[in-house]
Amino acid sequence: MKKALILFGGCSSEHDVSLVSAKSVIENTPKDKYELVLIGISKDGRWLKFDGDVSLLPEDKWLEDEGHLTPAVISVDRTDHGIIVLGEKTEKIYIDVCFPVLHGKNGEDGTVQGLLQLSGIPFVGCDMLASACCMDKAVTNTLIDNAGIKQAKWLGLKDFEYRKNQQYFVDKIKKQLGYPVFVKPANAGSSVGVSKAVDDDSLRKAIDTAFKEDCKLVIEEGISGLEIECAVLGNEDPIASVVGEIVPANDFYDYEAKYINAASELYIPARITESKANEVRFEAINVYKALGCSGLSRVDFFVENDSGEVLLNEVNTIPGFTSISMYPKLFGASGIEYGELIDRLFCCAVDKWEK
Repeated sequence: MKKALILFGGCSSEHDVSLVSAKSVIENTPKDKYELVLIGISKDGRWLKFDGDVSLLPEDKWLEDEGHLTPAVISVDRTDHGIIVLGEKTEKIYIDVCFPVLHGKNGEDGTVQGLLQLSGIPFVGCDMLASACCMDKAVTNTLIDNAGIKQAKWLGLKDFEYRKNQQYFVDKIKKQLGYPVFVKPANAGSSVGVSKAVDDDSLRKAIDTAFKEDCKLVIEEGISGLEIECAVLGNEDPIASVVGEIVPANDFYDYEAKYINAASELYIPARITESKANEVRFEAINVYKALGCSGLSRVDFFVENDSGEVLLNEVNTIPGFTSISMYPKLFGASGIEYGELIDRLFCCAVDKWEK
């Protein structure tokens, strides 16, 4: 039986989503194959081994169970190949594989992936470089443009440049992209800090909102079309799931529509033709390979209403794993149930990092 480390929480605006994702991952991991070791990262950056009731993870109730918390760290000494528990007596625990169920900054952006690469512990998901590239939407868009993959027109915007001459950039965005546009922090997920702008005033407000999350933004033209998602699994020869469609409860698929408002609708399979679904699946693999992804990613697209063109929206290297998340649902519809999916992800990690 392998020892699998589950990392959850994190110093991120998506901390709460991570807790719910991790609870689902823990509950669905095959217990006959894996002995789980849990380390939670509090919002203020404390690393704590947790031996308590997994149902306490949501809303950070696990942090109140002090009797089951022990400070712990990942050892970067590759001979340890695991974690060091800093209790009354220091203990080393060998780890075979790790699943960093961490969303957003300080978890999905290559930081933890770099730590795990130093430690020599195989881990689920993309390596440090691919994670960093996919987390930064400006870098992602630049690489995708260079790869010749279609996406919405976009502009990058940095805080220090915008503050010097706000009207210049408002005029530039209006001229080059037109309204509506979507304003996104370059490094944030779950649509945190994302707003739709339809005129100059709402654009300025959207920019101010996004700059609260990051010092670099991506401004994208509004696309009228279906929001389509495809899950990808594997390393050198990845597979793509059936294609799903999201009909958001709100004006777009923002944080509330994803996690709070139950009125958002999911269609699996998506309400598109088989040939168009195959095109999406083909493009998802292209994007995955172009960005150097491995293990898993969820690749999101728009299918334009008028032209039918498939346009990349974004890539999520550690997509949500909650009970309502698309990644496990899409592979479930493809014949790979949740437990088997986690087992495959662990196997992909070991295959990649033990070569």
